Amino acid sequence: MGLFSTIMSKIFGHAEAATPSTTAAPAEAAAAPAATPAAAPVDVDAVLSGLAANAGQPLNYKTSIVDLLKLLGLDSSLQSRKELAGELHYSGSTDDTATMNVWLIKQVYAELAKNGGKVPADWTH
Repeated sequence: MGLFSTIMSKIFGHAEAATPSTTAAPAEAAAAPAATPAAAPVDVDAVLSGLAANAGQPLNYKTSIVDLLKLLGLDSSLQSRKELAGELHYSGSTDDTATMNVWLIKQVYAELAKNGGKVPADWTH
């Protein structure tokens, strides 16, 4: 499982835990794909705000890939971010970490939106 898949699983998993399904039996829900057209979009802002409220430290997860990864309890090291950049097809230099990090946070939110996440528009631009 790649890092982006882990990010999705952490965010979408928290949303599912907060809103139990009343329309499907547990076995059916487990067998269903994570993002189906009939499924309600996951409110990414609400999930992350909830996690941030319990983080014990201020994290600027809306604009910082490092803080987002920390908020989700994931490795935020440069090596991890370079792997994420490769996974998301970053075409710039991974040695220019500032530019890469700005691209990564926007791309992660854009990809979450493509995969069933409801993400504020200003997070992806």
